[in-house]
Amino acid sequence: MLSEESKDESTAGEHPIVLYDGVCGLCHRSIRFLLRNDREGILRFAPLQGPTAERLRGQFRQIPETLQSVVLIEANTVYLRSKAFLVVSRHLRYPWKVASWFRWMPGWLLDPFYWLIARLRYRIFGRYDTCALPAPGEQERFLE
Repeated sequence: MLSEESKDESTAGEHPIVLYDGVCGLCHRSIRFLLRNDREGILRFAPLQGPTAERLRGQFRQIPETLQSVVLIEANTVYLRSKAFLVVSRHLRYPWKVASWFRWMPGWLLDPFYWLIARLRYRIFGRYDTCALPAPGEQERFLE
């Protein structure tokens, strides 16, 4: 069973990396939200379907092969599902930063809501045929 957060001696780099489903409409909107609210521009993004995610799976075996989990890799720690959102929120501006105060809550308590949304996300928010391209000026924040 995968733990909510796991350490690995390999490094993903100096910037936190958010791995997401590149064809999911909800994920696309979530990434746009993170881009707008990460004023310092430290977050990096890569689709779970791409070569960056594949390379990181070689370093961090906790990263699932499925597309139903958002993943945050920060300081050699892998955060999955709701924990990823709560931990990434500490990089956002106020009032979104407040959500990071709840990152101590156990995943088993938060993930049932996450799983419900994950199961319905394509029906509610749609699905793209390909990964959406970043807007001009944002390309440096997106990894292959």
